[in-house]
Amino acid sequence: MYTPASFRECRPERLHDLIVNHPLGLLVTHGVNGLEVSPVPFLLYADEGNHGVLRAHMAKANPHWKLLVDQAECLIVFQGPEGYVTPSWYPSKTATHRVVPTWNYATVQVWGNPRVTEEAAWLRRQLDDLTSCHERPRPQPWSVGDAPAEYITNQMKAIIGIEIPISRIEGKWKMSQNKDQADREGVINGMRADADPHRNIPVANLVDR
Repeated sequence: MYTPASFRECRPERLHDLIVNHPLGLLVTHGVNGLEVSPVPFLLYADEGNHGVLRAHMAKANPHWKLLVDQAECLIVFQGPEGYVTPSWYPSKTATHRVVPTWNYATVQVWGNPRVTEEAAWLRRQLDDLTSCHERPRPQPWSVGDAPAEYITNQMKAIIGIEIPISRIEGKWKMSQNKDQADREGVINGMRADADPHRNIPVANLVDR
């Protein structure tokens, strides 16, 4: 990933935070038939391994998992807040007109050696952890145990577990760092304006950090 120094994000807590808040990663592998990509919701176990461990599951009917069996390395791409930046937000536009549109975004790329498992206890823990993570904010959280045990057992027979210890992780926060303070404030104000068609509070908050 091309990452100029001003856009490079290396702090583990920020990288992990993006994965936790945007857990649908694009799992990318390369095999004899070329590239294969699957969107998969991952859970990050940040306190395990050198850089954390990702766990997930996918349908056995999806042939992509078979490529993971002998895959030495795979890539997972997590996309955070992103949005268009119009030159109209820059005060420098009025002064020089030497401005062009761009796109602000935050992304994390993760590499690791995957393994797959059909172990029932592993799969049940993954389902419980994934469900608990996303149901926790609800006033009456649903849990896997709410469904009939036989039904869950049959559902588990149709999935395969994926575990990826993270060997390398990179982050890119392209959030107008290459602009002066006046233009950065113009982006923040423009993205927070109620009437602006490109209103984008999540990106504005990242530019404002």
